Amino acid sequence: MFDKLYRLFSNDLGIDLGTSNTLVHVKGRGIVLCEPSVVAVEATTNKVLAVGQEAKKMLGRTPSDIRAVRPLRDGVIADYEIVEKMIRYFIEKVHNRRTFVRPRVVVGVPGSITEVEKRAVRESIEQAGAREIYLIEEALAAAIGANLPIQEPSGNMIVDMGGGTTEIAVISLGGIVVSNSIRIGGDELDESLINYLKRRHQLVIGETQAEEIKIKIGSAYQDKFDKKLKMEVKGRDAVTGLPKSIMLDSSEVRKAYQEPLSNIIDAIKSTLDATPPELAADICERGIVLSGGGSLLRNIDILLTKTLGVPVILAENPLICVALGAGKFLDEIKFIKQKIYKTEFK
Repeated sequence: MFDKLYRLFSNDLGIDLGTSNTLVHVKGRGIVLCEPSVVAVEATTNKVLAVGQEAKKMLGRTPSDIRAVRPLRDGVIADYEIVEKMIRYFIEKVHNRRTFVRPRVVVGVPGSITEVEKRAVRESIEQAGAREIYLIEEALAAAIGANLPIQEPSGNMIVDMGGGTTEIAVISLGGIVVSNSIRIGGDELDESLINYLKRRHQLVIGETQAEEIKIKIGSAYQDKFDKKLKMEVKGRDAVTGLPKSIMLDSSEVRKAYQEPLSNIIDAIKSTLDATPPELAADICERGIVLSGGGSLLRNIDILLTKTLGVPVILAENPLICVALGAGKFLDEIKFIKQKIYKTEFK
């Protein structure tokens, strides 16, 4: 009885607690928040000064008494205390406090998450004010958010490329049949570019500029319609320490991305290799669905299609699939065959 009353007055929240961005879905309202997973704090007191977009502007630009940090790395919590403050800020920002009822919260987590990391996520969400907490694998949430027919007796393959991890899963009859989770994503692409520029051009740049390059001229594959894009890149000379700028083109960026993209392709191949033949036949016919921010890399779908020999399709709203799926999860739970990690707080 009380549970029904709670549900009547509570806003169920679906959270994509991503390495790069945090998205929140509120039942009945859709995606209400999309902010960078960045927090700026005072170095001595750990007092929060800014969260989200405002904090991201401070990355690499703060004085010694302020730290701008990304408290999630490779899809999991790297700084428990700061993550708790960030989540509390986001939940309070979107939750209707007039209801006086704590929300039920569904959080997408990487398939490779450990029990210790699960506990850290649950405790962070609990301290932020949740009544019930459900942890589900990001690949399953992404498949629900991409509107894949996961309840049918057929193979559906999802590849969710996030900032810190790439989640790969084959789903049938509401459950994950085969899955793979690797801690390689958009951050590794940025890191590979940073290392390439330092090695090839003796130019030192930061994470923010590496991400900007990825968005503006980055690509995974050059087809006949793809023009060679160029961009001026400014940074510090690794030898002299003086300011330096170079003209960078998209072919060099592709070269820098080769290793992390090859690792992602290998992970997809190994997942396909472990897939039962009947489901593999379904995937050959239906194709592989791409979601996550990493799937927005120019021509990544063409590269995967040519490399794997299977059609690769970009989800309709790739950036928000996990948050959408987490938001829809409580309505779909009776159809889900996967083990659900649930915690209740009375």
